[in-house]
Parts: sequence; C-alpha cells; structure tokens
Amino acid sequence: MTDTFIVDETGEFTVGKAATTPHDESVGFLESAADAASYWKTDHSALYPQLEVALYSGTTMLNTLLTRRGKKLGLVTTKGFEDDILMGRGMQSWTGYSYSDRIHAVTHVHPTPLMERRHVYGVTERVDMFGDPVIPLYEHEVKAAADALVADGVEAIVVHFLYSYLNPSHERRAEEIIQECLARSGRKIPVYPGSSLRPVIRENSRLNAALIEAFAVGPVREQLYKVEEAVQSRGYRYSLQTLLAYGGLCNIRYPRLHETLISGPVGGVMGAKYISALTGMENIIVTDLGGTSFDIGTITRGYVPVDAEPVLARFKLNLPTIAMESIGAGAGSYVIVDPVTKKVQIGPGSAGSAPGPVCFQKGGKVATITDCDLVLGYLNPDYFLGGKQKLDKQAALEALKEQVTDVIGIDVYAGAEAIVSMNEREARDAIRAVASARGLDTSQYYLFGYGGAGPLHLAGYSEGLNFRGVITFHFAAAFSAFGATTADYEHRYSRSVPLALPAGADRSAKLAVAKAINKAWEEMEKAARDEMTMEIARGKKIKFTHLAMIRYGGQLSDLEVVSSLPRLRTDQDVDRLIAAWEDLYSKINSRVARYEQAGYQIFELGLLASVDKVKPRIMRQPLGDPKPDKKAHKGTRNIYRKGRWTAASVWEMELLRPGNRVKGPAIIEHPATTLIVPEGKRIETDEFNFFWLK
Repeated sequence: MTDTFIVDETGEFTVGKAATTPHDESVGFLESAADAASYWKTDHSALYPQLEVALYSGTTMLNTLLTRRGKKLGLVTTKGFEDDILMGRGMQSWTGYSYSDRIHAVTHVHPTPLMERRHVYGVTERVDMFGDPVIPLYEHEVKAAADALVADGVEAIVVHFLYSYLNPSHERRAEEIIQECLARSGRKIPVYPGSSLRPVIRENSRLNAALIEAFAVGPVREQLYKVEEAVQSRGYRYSLQTLLAYGGLCNIRYPRLHETLISGPVGGVMGAKYISALTGMENIIVTDLGGTSFDIGTITRGYVPVDAEPVLARFKLNLPTIAMESIGAGAGSYVIVDPVTKKVQIGPGSAGSAPGPVCFQKGGKVATITDCDLVLGYLNPDYFLGGKQKLDKQAALEALKEQVTDVIGIDVYAGAEAIVSMNEREARDAIRAVASARGLDTSQYYLFGYGGAGPLHLAGYSEGLNFRGVITFHFAAAFSAFGATTADYEHRYSRSVPLALPAGADRSAKLAVAKAINKAWEEMEKAARDEMTMEIARGKKIKFTHLAMIRYGGQLSDLEVVSSLPRLRTDQDVDRLIAAWEDLYSKINSRVARYEQAGYQIFELGLLASVDKVKPRIMRQPLGDPKPDKKAHKGTRNIYRKGRWTAASVWEMELLRPGNRVKGPAIIEHPATTLIVPEGKRIETDEFNFFWLK
C-alpha cells in the first residue's frame, strides 16, 4: 500500500491508502491522497495549490538494488584493489539469512555485485593513512581506463581511491580527466568520486555507498520526478521533498540520494520521537507490522540510536541510519508447507501489492497471513480500505485448505489460528532479542504498535511481555507517513579524522584535538550553507547540531554524541564533550561498562544542518464518558480464537473519543486498519485519543 497523511494548518490530519503502482508511483500517490481527502469531504485536486510541503518516501531504490535493475557501472580504483567489489566484507556473505543458514558456512554466498568485474580498472596512485600522497596519480592510466569504459557503454563511472577521505586530490584530478574524455566522446554520463559522497573511514563501506548512488539513484529520481510533476501540474508550488535515513527531509535533487535508501521504517521512529516529546514517554520500543516485514526500533531517554554502518540489501554501508531491526513477518508473508517435512513456514516471500494476497482477487495464488486473518473473522471483507477493496473470504479459505491445512491434516480454522500465532510469536521473539541485545528492561518501556497490520496483531505479539504500556493509534496504518511529516529539513555531513586522547592527556594534547575538530566542523558548516541555501533555505535560519563519534581506545564501534558547544575553545571544552559522551555511554550500556583508562578515539565527526517546517499538532482533550457513543457501535461479528468461535462487538475507531473504554472480545475498525481486543483485555482511550491495550 501507499499511505498518505495530510495535515492542515491547525494540526488536524487525515489518512488515506491505495495500492502501490510500481510502474508509475505517482498514480498510487494521487489515488492515496484522494482517499485521504475524501474523509474531509474535500476535492483532493483543490488541496495541491494550498500545500506548503509535499514529501514522498518509497522503496524504489531498495527494489532497484534487490532486482539489480540499475545502471551499467564502471569503476576506477587504486591498482591492486580491483577485486574489492568481489571480496566485500565477510559478513555480507551471511547477513539477511535465516538462523539455520547463518550457522552453516556452506550456505554463505556474497550478494551479486552491482557491476561486472571487467568494468573495474586499477590505476597507479597512493595516498597514505595520514593523507599524504606517496605515489602520484598516473594520469595516462586514468585516461586509458576512461576511454575503455566509455567505449564499453557504461552509464555511470565511480572513482574510489584509498584514503581519499583524508585527501581527495587524486580523486578530483581523476574526475577531471574522465570528464575531459567524456567531452571528447560527446557522451554525458555522471561521474561519482567517492570522497564527495561519503568522505569517511572504512573503505569497503564507502565503496558500496558510491556504487549504490551510481547504480540505483537514476530509477529513484525518475519516479520522484513523476510524483513531483503530478502534484505540480495540480497546482503545488514548490519542489517535492523526500525522507533521509537519519530522519531529515531533503529536496529530491539532493546530490547524495542514496541516503534515502531506507526511509519508510525511519518515518515511524521519527513519529514515535515526536510523540515522546509530546507526552513525556522517554523510553519507547516501536514496532511496525506492515505487508512485508516487522520492524523494531527503540528510543531510550529520548535518544534515538543511529547505526553509523548499517547493512542494507546485504551491503555494508557508511550511511548513518536510525537503528532498526527487521524480520520477514508481515501480513502479506506467504504461508508455505515444505513438501518433504510437512513443516509450515512463514515467508520470506511476500505477496506485495501486485498480485497481493489471495483474498484481494488480483491474481495472488499463495496463501498469506492476511488470508488467515480474513478466514478467522478479524477482517471485515466489506470494509477493507473503507470498502474500496472487497475481500473474497471463500477464495482465502480454499487456498488455505488446499495449500496448508489439508496437506498437514488439520482443521482449516485451527490451522489459520496456529499460523497467525506462529507469526505473532516470531514478532514477540524479535522484540525480546532486540531488548536483550541492547540491554533494555522492557518494564521501563512503552510499546508502540503501528503499521497496517500492527493493531490487528498487537495483542498477540505483546502477550507475555512486560511493558509500562501497550499503545496504538487511530492513524496507525499511516504512522510512518505521520512520522515523515514531523521531520524538519535536514542534511547530515560527515568527516573522518584520526584523533586520539590518551588517558590523562595534558592541555596541549586536548587543544590539538580541539583545533582539528573545529576545522572539520567549519568545513562542514560551509558545505551545509552552500547546499541548503540553494535547495530550500533562502531567507531561513539554518540550525547546526555538532556531532562527534567517539569510542574507548581499542573498541571497534563508535557512539555518537551531540556537542553542547559549536566550537571547542579550551581544554575544558574537550573535557565537557568527553563527559557528555561518557554519560550517554552509561545510559546506553551501563556505568560499569565505562573504561576511561583506555583513553578515547575519534575517527569521525558529523554535522546536522536543519531548517524548521510546519508539523502536525496532536491536541490534548478532556476525558469524557467511559461508555462510547452508541453511534460508534456497529454490531457483532464472530471471530475464531482459542479454538472456538466467539461473538465480538464491533466498533468504529474514528467515533471513539478520549475516555472511552471497550472490553474484549471486540473489533475496532478503521478504513485503513483493524484493532483486535481479545477476551480478558480492554482498550482505553487517553486524552490524545491514543488507544491503550490493557
């Protein structure tokens, strides 16, 4: 589905959904916007001239990577390192695999490279680990490589030299030579120097980022331009925006568009952070159950962890990303029986929007979790998407019987419930694993459940886990879109620096570190002003947030801390930065994990440049009568749960008000989602109209 979240100037909002249209995403975007506008009884075409911000975030880039449908690439790299694209990182051979495949090395296979080895050319040059050129660039070799690549018809060229993040002079000169060759040939193709895209340490991750930018950005921009053209032709006055992996907005002409690679789930975390600030709930575990996956993120004391080197599409990248964990346990996941062992397996394949689950009657043939939900009575076949999508219960029942329950010899309803329970147990185990790996005490956290299928299974996957509260929302189906609307315009910049402070460092050592940090921050601020002023910030104030990625000496991973000072002028300022980092380190790990005797290392610095924009407002309302209005009650429907059919009361979600309570068994319906309240539980609506499962 494509979700739309429209916010007006008072903070009121409406939610819409429509099937995604991969051939032209602007079609699904407009249909989803029209669906949202219909609940305001408004002609959606009248909205576009009034919009101050239009933003669109999708999965086109990720899909382009997974299907390998990007551009034909060429690579010019340091001689002797031509096979880096084939070797990659060892972990790339197993990441994304199931547990059984991870523990057996015989199954480990590196992801298919984004380019052919014959299009990789090594040239003589070397910059050492201190940034000093020790072997000059052999320009004639660069020219020969460029001529060969142009003759072979490549569509983009990446330049990647060792240690260019410390000294980019060789990469810049190579880019000039390649551009001269292109001018002579009459061809216009983009050239991507890695040092301008991601000037940070870790060679293979930096190479992956440059290759993905060159390989996949073309199809993404094409879709984004289609969406922009569609909204501008209807009266929208500005450029289209999109969401970055670390939570900010950018213009779709942003020069490092690979930073939008995983922006959907990130929107959900941004929405949770916004609600955290609104309500004072500092510790939150967020769960997003959509069509293809179950995504988990955390917020601790208001801090959103950022993964400096995530694995995306099985590639290790130097791309600061809001830390998320994901498993293939979505509502569209296929339910398959192994023909030999008769074992039931959920996923990893998923029905997607085309053809979709069997019950959609759009060509889907394989039973899914959604088909199980329909058979069990959880979904209203006449109210999916407010009745715009009719569901065929009989088709779902027959597919489940034929493909699953008859094969393993059990009743179709008992089998459907067991399959749903399996999926919910996998989600529950994933929450436990994330909490355990990050050292989180769930009793101190609130659980947010959202996504189109989140409320439907929230009671199941939260069962047996101890949280301070379990919460969902009437806009849960478009919660990630909601989160995107809470983001400001924001660009992130990074620089690698080889800095170290030994334990007990003297004043001169601290001042030398301060000088290097200030220089890097100044350079990034200049780049931010030049870039953002051209894009979005004419006449607007740019706010800078200064970052340092610090680790104890000998550690392998950094933790990012915000500096309270824009410049470090004294040795005491350096001490304040280190103290702030150690305080954060204690919060994320524990105080006993501190190890000051090892000293400190700073290999990377960062800068966030942001400009405020309008955001939705969720207003606190007085609590009313615990008994809902009679108009909210829609009758009863039988659901199959705990091995028997039970009559459940049915309620309209949009008509429930703050203070209302609904006892289970109950079904609370919204055009875009369904909330199941099992027997023995109840829903309470708070002053923000959020739903608490108790």
